Amino acid sequence: MQLSFEQQLSGKYASLSAKLKEAADFVVANPIDVATRSLRALSKDANLSPATFSRMSTALGYDSYEDLRDVLRLSIEHRGNTFSHRVEALQQRHGGGDQGFLTEHLLECAGNLQNLEAAIDRPMLEACVERLHSARKVLVVGALGSTGIAEYLAYMASFIADNWSMASRMGASLASGLVGMSDQDVMIVMTKPPFASNAINAAREAHDAGAFVIVITDTHTCPALVHASAHFIVSTESQHFFSSYAATVVLCEVLIGMLAGRAGAPAMDRIAEVELRNRRLSEVWAGS
Repeated sequence: MQLSFEQQLSGKYASLSAKLKEAADFVVANPIDVATRSLRALSKDANLSPATFSRMSTALGYDSYEDLRDVLRLSIEHRGNTFSHRVEALQQRHGGGDQGFLTEHLLECAGNLQNLEAAIDRPMLEACVERLHSARKVLVVGALGSTGIAEYLAYMASFIADNWSMASRMGASLASGLVGMSDQDVMIVMTKPPFASNAINAAREAHDAGAFVIVITDTHTCPALVHASAHFIVSTESQHFFSSYAATVVLCEVLIGMLAGRAGAPAMDRIAEVELRNRRLSEVWAGS
């Protein structure tokens, strides 16, 4: 399965030379121009030679610059539509008798998961889990469509650790969660287009305070990446009018599963205590 340009870049960016990084950065910042304009015109705008773009394409695993452009064209066709246009298309297909959405959506979610496995930086994943394990406190930030997934991440973590919290939960001040952050702490920022301003601002504040900032997004154009200590680009492709969070949920579950594996006996003791109190407080159905 063909990875998106952003996913391909995510795994190989660090290995590029300075000039090839310039070319890659230009592509990330100008995907529509790259997909539609001539290489000669782009080279002039970027102040880079055509050969630099060709070498960058090869370094990222494409057979040629034209192959890279084809991938960008497909990506633009997939992402270029607004939510309203995409839901209109769904409604038209349904009205025309197309009942294939279930199968298509499941296949695309499966593709996103395959992309996650193929593109994820495993050493970075291990490093993030280690930082989470040793952190004094972990603050999770998610807004708009990412709110529920961020809540789920913090909820899972609450079973094995008592130092995680959700920023701005139930109307709490975002600033209050940021006060006192330092290099002993970790912030996890989850944001997808359209980006939530408070998530970007929180990443900047935490970075400036010295905290280890983990950004989870679906594009290299995410403004929070400049403040990230580590990041994960997670595919959200779907025929749905909304971005699919299926692969993001799996990444969150992987993070907590790996963290639980490092936590040892204290985590087991805490989970047992949480379950005991769940029953004592009748928070769970008897017998479940």
